[in-house]
Amino acid sequence: MSSLPASQTTDQDAAARPDELPTVADVKKARERIQGAAVRTPLLESILLNQRLGGRLLIKPECLQKTGSFKFRGAYNKLSSLTDAEKARGVVAFSSGNHAQGVAAAAQMLGIEATIVMPADAPAIKLANTRAYGATVVTYDRFNESREEIGNTIASEKGAVLVAPYDDAYVMAGQGTIGYEIAEQAAELGAAPEAALVCCGGGGLISGTALALSDAAPGLPVYAVEPELFDDTKRSLESGRRETVPPEARSICDALLAPMPGRLTFALNKDLLAGGFGVSDDEVRHAMRVAFTELKLVAEPGGAVALAAVLAGKIDIKGRTLVAVISGGNVDPAQFAAILSEGA
Repeated sequence: MSSLPASQTTDQDAAARPDELPTVADVKKARERIQGAAVRTPLLESILLNQRLGGRLLIKPECLQKTGSFKFRGAYNKLSSLTDAEKARGVVAFSSGNHAQGVAAAAQMLGIEATIVMPADAPAIKLANTRAYGATVVTYDRFNESREEIGNTIASEKGAVLVAPYDDAYVMAGQGTIGYEIAEQAAELGAAPEAALVCCGGGGLISGTALALSDAAPGLPVYAVEPELFDDTKRSLESGRRETVPPEARSICDALLAPMPGRLTFALNKDLLAGGFGVSDDEVRHAMRVAFTELKLVAEPGGAVALAAVLAGKIDIKGRTLVAVISGGNVDPAQFAAILSEGA
């Protein structure tokens, strides 16, 4: 992994080195690795929704990806790149659920033992599915314990490879395969997108996607979308340094609760992104209902933030063509039913 300029030094730590960052070539290699394993999810639109919005909205539904989120792409790219000796030692990951399932499923497909550290309050469906893929799950208290410390300890004890949820060049490159698909599929539809909106937690998905789009669709503005109380990437882009989330912040978007942008992801995002938007939990709930009624998609809260930003008018769509990524659909049935009922 090399050939991108190093980021500027932040107050928190030293800049990422160029050889730590993924390149366009790395995303192209990731496409080759995941071909046949990952789903080439479609690019969808609703005629009625477009009419109401006054523009054309193209949706990339990674809720239809294996394990129900984009995380499978990065996990499979990372695990398939390990040496035989590394695979034999197993892998460890920490995640609120989607990275957990992606790593567990990829490990199962590749015959690798996986241990996953997950918050005890993660959606039950994410905990159950991670175990169903054959992984050993270790739970923790997300507000009082450090998942990084727990994961590092387990990896050290087992001699296993730690698979970071976003701050890893192979993971970022794997997620970036979405960017090439968006560019290709938009062309197949005869569409010329004028902006792309992508959900953002730690920044792995949007950094990889923006990197691919910088090659496949040069000049296309890419915007990060976050829960409004977890808008650390938006604020970091504005300040030029990695900002943190207040400890008292809460959101229903359990997949996007990273405490600050990743060191590697921000090194790319600060140069590649056009800006960011924050959305409220109520705006997210509305987007989940619209995804279901208009597009027949099940979107989890964190997966719906990009759509929420468009629906809430954070960016002008009238007379324009925009792309929004729905990043995942792993929502507990009871929560989903309650959110749908609220809008009945």
